[in-house]
Amino acid sequence: MDFIKNSTFNITYRKMDDKKNPKHCGACISKMPIFNSLTEEQIDLINQVRCRVKFNPGEVIFKQGTAMTHIIVINEGLVKVYIEGIDNRNLILRFVKPVSIIGGPGFFTDYKNHVTTMAVEETSACFIDIQTLTDIIKQNKDFAISLLQWVNNHTLLNYYKFIELTQKGMHGRIAGALLYLHNDVFKEQNGEISIKRQDLADLTAMSKESAIRILKELKDENIISVDGNTIILNKIDNLNNISFRG
Repeated sequence: MDFIKNSTFNITYRKMDDKKNPKHCGACISKMPIFNSLTEEQIDLINQVRCRVKFNPGEVIFKQGTAMTHIIVINEGLVKVYIEGIDNRNLILRFVKPVSIIGGPGFFTDYKNHVTTMAVEETSACFIDIQTLTDIIKQNKDFAISLLQWVNNHTLLNYYKFIELTQKGMHGRIAGALLYLHNDVFKEQNGEISIKRQDLADLTAMSKESAIRILKELKDENIISVDGNTIILNKIDNLNNISFRG
């Protein structure tokens, strides 16, 4: 309960400051196909109730097990979405960058957060209360269909991830994770990505020690270069082959 009270105060306080921000949220949500069917009045309604909050790296945005009262739209930065498992072990489901929406299966079920969302970089996010979205869903069937498609697409991505984690060896999982970070998260032309060793381990469902060992092997073969948390993919074709073979 302390978490919920503190979060509510934080959001409410920053909402007062947000009224001075001339930027309309339509500039962000217009970039996401899921919101394309909204009317101007519905976008204005979201703009009136939204709360824009900034988070420092390492700050929790949603906490697994707490009440689900809002969904968020990531405006700036990078966040990770993960399940808190047994014995303090986490499983990272994905990294989310702008402009993206984050919700969860608690919407329309038990209204609880079933994942934790944490800022990886300095992040800005807009909170939109669930009641407002529920009202819009009831009014706009096209938006309801778009939301259902979004949920189904993320369910499919989780299915593919479970196949990756359960049917590939550790080398295949590390290679697949590096390619995912390169292709879907950082998209750097020079193959440069940045990730902590623990996050890489949590992304691939292995121990930190195992992830470090496999990175060293890939480095020794000159498939990657490593400098702190920065990893450069020197031979992407090799990583594709390792990931494919599993």
